[in-house]
Amino acid sequence: AYFRESELPNQQHDFDFEFLGLIGLADPVRPGVADAVKECYSAGIRVVMITGDYVGTAVNIGRQIGLRNPEQCITGPALDSMSEEELGQRVHTTNIFARVVPEQKLRLVRAFKAAGQIVAMTGDGVNDAPALKAADIGIAMGGRGTDVAREAAALVLLDDNFSSIVHAVKLGRRIFDNLKKAIAYTLASHLPIIGLTLIPVALEWPLILLPFHVAFLHLIIDPACSIVLEAEREESTLMQKPPQAAKEPLFGKRTFTISVLQGLSVLAVVVAVFAVAHYSGRTDEEARALTFTTLVLANLALIFTNRSWARTIPGTLRVPNPALWWVVGG
Repeated sequence: AYFRESELPNQQHDFDFEFLGLIGLADPVRPGVADAVKECYSAGIRVVMITGDYVGTAVNIGRQIGLRNPEQCITGPALDSMSEEELGQRVHTTNIFARVVPEQKLRLVRAFKAAGQIVAMTGDGVNDAPALKAADIGIAMGGRGTDVAREAAALVLLDDNFSSIVHAVKLGRRIFDNLKKAIAYTLASHLPIIGLTLIPVALEWPLILLPFHVAFLHLIIDPACSIVLEAEREESTLMQKPPQAAKEPLFGKRTFTISVLQGLSVLAVVVAVFAVAHYSGRTDEEARALTFTTLVLANLALIFTNRSWARTIPGTLRVPNPALWWVVGG
């Protein structure tokens, strides 16, 4: 029927409605989120859902994406009634917070940080800005996020996809891992150079390394550090290890020990080669050439060894790295 404005009822419910059916709207979880959450758990990264939705919705989504302990849910009103001590205990086991207002997100971020955890917080609204700023790593949505949230965040997701965060973690771990390999190789490759400079002086041998030799060695060492090892692909176990402790140094005791042992092993080999050549009647030039050639080959062996600390050298040869063959060929 048609109505003229003067004939419209005062309230909508005064119309005679005829029931036709129900419409259900679903906002499904993005493909890949469950796998990304699973990868986070294997990497020692905890995933927490903070939402304004109802408890039933939050718990159901939590089950779909594989969150741990989805039944242990804390609501916003319950959060307001908790003391800081109680909340500090509950944040260790609770992974879903429902009916939460933006102001409570800031309190949760502070509670997680007080528990000694490194917090990455996602948000898109203006009211999320304080929590994004308070988190160790604020992550804003680049697609539907507000300008205020993007300005307050440390990172901006261009595709608003949780999986992108996991990919970023993997990339960061790969860069960190490759930096350690490059530093370890640098130390290991310089120990023989230092040893071959000092040992002949102490034992009254003729000089083994001349300035030209050192310059040539750096034509191998520098590209290997800055190009070959830093371009290495990630280890297969990269996302199966726990995160590095915040106070743990980049170059830890284990890495330092491995690097020193590699360098001393090469030094022992090249010194032995020179000693055998020197005392067997070879000329100084022949002994020096033989020792330097051995040192160059040992340097290349160090490159292959430090490409991976989880795979064997034959295993690493199946992993492509074009820069490696340019350096080795050169």
